[in-house]
Amino acid sequence: MPEVTLGEIADMVRAKNAGPFWITLDVFLDAEHYEAIVHAGTLSAETIGELYNVAPDTVLIFHVPTINAIKISFPRPARQGSLHDHDMHAGQQDLPLAGLVIP
Repeated sequence: MPEVTLGEIADMVRAKNAGPFWITLDVFLDAEHYEAIVHAGTLSAETIGELYNVAPDTVLIFHVPTINAIKISFPRPARQGSLHDHDMHAGQQDLPLAGLVIP
């Protein structure tokens, strides 16, 4: 069976700047995929920690079943606008998550 990525099954995967210290990712799915991913625990703090090189205990995950969405927040690797910040608006941070292979 061919591999499928989150970006291929999601209606939208996006990243947003959540202030100078946090990044937020949003995943919008249809009802069937939302239920499957939530029940399988596919988007766990551990998975996000590995993808974004952050401690899993700093990852916040919110399930929003009324709109089949999953919201994920974690600390930025560098304060927004600092010398070491490579993506000031967090505009490209959705790419690792979109490329996550879904079992």
